[in-house]
Formats: sequence, C-alpha cells, structure tokens
Amino acid sequence: MISGTCGDELADWRRRGGGPPPGGPRGAPPGRPRAASRPSRPGAPQPAGSLENLGQRCQPPRRCRRAGGRSGARDVRAPATRPLLAPFRRTMRITLSTDSPFSATTDLLVIGASSPKVDKDEGLAKLDKALGGVLGDYIKDEGFRAKPGTTLKVPARSRVKAKWVVVVGVGGEDPVADARHLGHAAAKASARQKSASIVLPEESPAVVRALSEAVFTGAYRYTAYKTRRPKGGLSRAALLVADKKDAALKTALAQGKAIAESVNLARDLVNAPPNDLNPLSLADISKEEAEKLGLKVTIWGKKELEKKGMNLFLAVNRGSAIEPRFIHIAYEPEGAEKKVAFVGKGLTFDAGGLCLKPPKSMIDMKCDMSGAATTLGIVLAAAKMKLPIAVHAIIGSTENMTGAAAYRPGDVFTSLDGKTVEIINTDAEGRLVLADCLAWTRDELKPDVMVDHATLTGACMVALGPYRAAVYSDDDDLAAHYAEAGETSDEKLWRMPLDDDLRSMLDSPIADVKHTGAQWGGSITAALFLREFVGKTPWVHLDIAGPAFNDGPHGRAPKGGTGFGVGVGVAFLERLAAPADEG
Repeated sequence: MISGTCGDELADWRRRGGGPPPGGPRGAPPGRPRAASRPSRPGAPQPAGSLENLGQRCQPPRRCRRAGGRSGARDVRAPATRPLLAPFRRTMRITLSTDSPFSATTDLLVIGASSPKVDKDEGLAKLDKALGGVLGDYIKDEGFRAKPGTTLKVPARSRVKAKWVVVVGVGGEDPVADARHLGHAAAKASARQKSASIVLPEESPAVVRALSEAVFTGAYRYTAYKTRRPKGGLSRAALLVADKKDAALKTALAQGKAIAESVNLARDLVNAPPNDLNPLSLADISKEEAEKLGLKVTIWGKKELEKKGMNLFLAVNRGSAIEPRFIHIAYEPEGAEKKVAFVGKGLTFDAGGLCLKPPKSMIDMKCDMSGAATTLGIVLAAAKMKLPIAVHAIIGSTENMTGAAAYRPGDVFTSLDGKTVEIINTDAEGRLVLADCLAWTRDELKPDVMVDHATLTGACMVALGPYRAAVYSDDDDLAAHYAEAGETSDEKLWRMPLDDDLRSMLDSPIADVKHTGAQWGGSITAALFLREFVGKTPWVHLDIAGPAFNDGPHGRAPKGGTGFGVGVGVAFLERLAAPADEG
C-alpha cells in the first residue's frame, strides 16, 4: 500500500530531481533492456509536492524552460509543476451584516425584483424613494422586465452609501430560487467592483445557504494559466440580516461556502490541462485537500493494483506512460450509523485507446475525470459540514492512450470479482475502471449505499441533452431520494430504466460478459454492465457526461467544468442522515 502521495519511492525520486518515476519507462518488450533515465539538469526545479508549490511558473511555456516549453521538456510522468487551482478560492470572503440597504458601504447593493413595477415591492419602493425615483426611471427606460436572472445596474449617485444598485429579476415565489439568482447576479455584475451587499428575499437559513453558495460559485473564474489575470471581480460579499450573530444563519452561511468550495475545486480539476493534471497530481491534490480536514487517505499505484487483481483497471492503463492511481478517502465521524461510498471515474485524459477518438471529440477529454472531481468534492463538503454519516470516496484514475502495450478489441481480462470480460471498444474504458472500483468498494467497505459518478456515455447526451444527468438504480426509494436531492440542489436529473431486455447485448461467446452492447441504448447497457459488479449493495449510477462540462456558459454554470453532482450528492447525504421523521 502507498501511504501518502505516491510512496517512499516517489519521494526519493523527487529528491533526486525528477526523471522517469520509480520502475523506469513502461511498456518495454520482455527481455529488452529498459532505457536509462536521463539525469536531471543541474539547478532544475523539483516537482511540486503540495498545492502551495504547484506552479511557480515565470514565463509562458514556449519561452520558459522551467515551465516545460520547447527549450526545456518536462517528463510527463512527473507531478504538475504549474498552478492548477484558481487563486481566488483562497481570498473570497462572505459575511453577515446588520447594515441596512441605505447604510451599507459597498460597491454594489443587490436587490431582487419580481415585477418591473417598483410599487409592487415594499423594499424596492423604499429604495427607489431614497434614490429620488431614479430606480423606477431606469427600469422603465431600459425596458427591464424582471425576468428571473436578468439584471439592471443603476448608479446610486451618492443618494445611498453604495456606488451602484443592481436590480435582479426573481420569480418571487420561491425564496431559495430567488436567492440563487441574487447571489449569482451579484458575482457576475461585479466585473470591476470588489464588494457587494445583498438584500435577502427572506431571512432564513435556507436562503442564506443558497446565497452563500451562489455567490461563491458565481464568482468562479479559472485563471490559473493566464499570464495577465483579469482585474476586479468580487472578493467581499455581505448578506444583510437583522441579527448577524444568529447561530442558524451562521451555520447556513458556512454550509453554503463549504459546498461552493467543493464545486469550485471540482471545476478547477476539470479545467486543468491534462499535461499537468494526471493520475499522480490528482492523487497529490486529493491527499492534500483531504488531510487538511483530518481525513484518512490511502493511495495505491500499479503494483498494489496488480496484487489486488484489478485487471480491468490496469488494462485501460496499459497504453499510458503514466501509472494509475487508486484513491480512497474516508470521512468517518464518531457515532455515524450509515455508510455511503461514492465511486468516481478519473480518466485524466481519454484518447480512446486503439479505438482512437476523432480530433474534435478528443479536444475536451481532460473532462473525463469529472466523476472523480465530483466524488472528491462530495467527501470534502461532507467533512466540512460535519455531516453525521460516514462517507467514503473511491477514485480510479488513469489515462486511456494508444501505444504498443495498449489493450485491444478482442482481449479478455479477469475482473477483480472473477468475471471474465471481453473487450469490444477500447473507447468504452470508464466502465472497466469503475467495475473494479465498485467490486472493491462492495467487498471491502460494505457500504449501505454505493453511488458512482462518471462521464460515461455520449448516448446519455443523445437521450437527455447536455444539461441533465441520467440516474440508474434498481431501488425505487433510493432513486426517489436522489431525485428529491436534485430538486434541493437545483441540478437536473432524469431516471432511466435498467432494462433487462437489453442485458443479452452484453453476452459474450468466449467470456462471461462483453463490456459494450449493440448500437442502441448505449447509456442503458453501460449501466447494466456496471450492475454486474455491485452485487446486492443498494446502488445509484449517475451518467454525468452532459452537465459535467459546458461548451459555453449556461444558466448559473460557467463554460468548462461545472462541478455538477457535488450539490446533489451533499443533499442526498443530508437526506440519509436526517432522522426518519424528517427525511
């Protein structure tokens, strides 16, 4: 077992200055001597061992040897040496404030409007009066219709302490939904301003939590690789309340922040380029983030996976020069009566293997580890929120590449639980990694519930579009719990059938099972394949291929990684942890 980042051998390798990782280059034919490691350059920077040291880059890659540019190649098997995480995550602050809308000293004063008629809302009418009727005039002149999520920015002209007033369209029927619109709009309206004070649609813990989460996620920008980072952007937000010492509101504020931090971390990991975010650096980051919270972390490399017999997982890794990583993070609060295990697909890049993807389909395949990012985010949020339920995160991480040693269509491998699997399409690799991880989780952890997240099939997007995840489960109550959690977190889910009529598509003439079916029902047959490895454990499978990564901004989600699944996972845990009369 590797305890820590990548074990003692990797630590020694780091101290020696890099080069190929322990064991030398992979894939050399039997009997042929392995190539000697090239000595490191005198004075070369050491690979980073922590997030604080990730990315001491000085110039863009094409000009800088230290950054691994044309004049100085960096071994791709090394941990990342650049910044992977957006720096604003450490600087954003949100507080409760007893200021009134008229006395709040801030760049932006944010208030909701369910109607373009100012006199329909008492708070809006008072603010309009304080501004000398300017607010109503702007609403009329600009044709502002108060459609949910739309905004109107009005100069305060020194009539109140704020510099600008931002009116945000809200539905007016659901205070939590209104809070999400307000928080997101406050963050987006502050491109050149740093502070905002927000008038709550209702003073309740649910509203404060939703606002806190929306402000943090709305302010998200991935700028880690920008040599000239954009100026401005929200760094301070205050929620205007009657009692800033109210314990329930303070707890709700912290909960919203905890969820948002996990969502933004997941986004960072998905957005990070695959030359820097590989299985090794994903293991590094997972370990560091988990150990900040005192969580137990176990990480295995190739040797441990071979000893365990996780041959499906290893088959996918055969074409890659970078070793795989199995990551297990455990949050086990004292007195927890239930145990939930989340399993995440962590393909840090998927070229398709020998069944090579076309270039247009390959460009965003750094996002194929979104399930791992979501899984990590859920366990970290659960720990920060101190949920009274044991949560385990299991991540199988590798690349799926071409190469002389790559696995082939027609190969047969024996899975961890003993089933033989015939390979049909090497681009259907995620289910192989998940199969061994699910079987291990089932047998070793014996959880009450097992949930997996994966960007598994394009067929799911054909069926549901790009903004909704498919949910599969044989357990109706479990599926209902997840659907309700999706409504709570405002993440779109749709239950799909585990249609046994399609199971015969996975029959193999030479092995126990094929890993892909025919052309039709691809998302369903993928779920049916995974079901072969869960046994009798209650199980939910989420195919997040669509909503995990956006081609452009949509709703409150940004372009790129979205962090989809973190919120619904946390809401699901809260439902399971709640007393029976509440849940």
